[in-house]
Amino acid sequence: MKDYKKYYVVPAPPEEVFGALTHPGTIQLWTGEPAEMSTVPGSEFSMWDGSIVGKNLSFEQGKRIEQQWYFGEQEEDSIVTIILHEHKRGTSVELRHVNIPDEDYEDFVDGWDHSYFAALIEFYEEE
Repeated sequence: MKDYKKYYVVPAPPEEVFGALTHPGTIQLWTGEPAEMSTVPGSEFSMWDGSIVGKNLSFEQGKRIEQQWYFGEQEEDSIVTIILHEHKRGTSVELRHVNIPDEDYEDFVDGWDHSYFAALIEFYEEE
C-alpha cells in the first residue's frame, strides 16, 4: 500500500470548491458525468459513472472532506482527505490519499493530476 499527498490551486473560493466537490449537480458540471453525492456522514457516493465509489466519512463545511474509497478486496481502508485553504489565487487544496494498492498507485496519481483536479481547475478557469 502507498500514500499520496499533493497540493493543487483551484481558482475559486474555498466555499465554492467545497460545493463543487460535494454537490451532485455541480460535480456533473465539471466531470461531465452524473454523480451521487451527499454531505451526510456514512452515505455512499459514486462519480465518473461508477469509476470512483466509496463512503463519505466526515465533512467540515467549506474546509474538509474525508472519504473512504473502495477497491476490490482491500487489506486496509483507502482514505481520501481533502483540506481546503484560502489562497491568494483562490483555494489551496491539500489532498491526502492513503492505502492505495501498489498495483493501482500510478493510475491513481495520474487520475488525481490529469482527470480529477485538472477537470476541476479547468471548470473554474473557463468561468
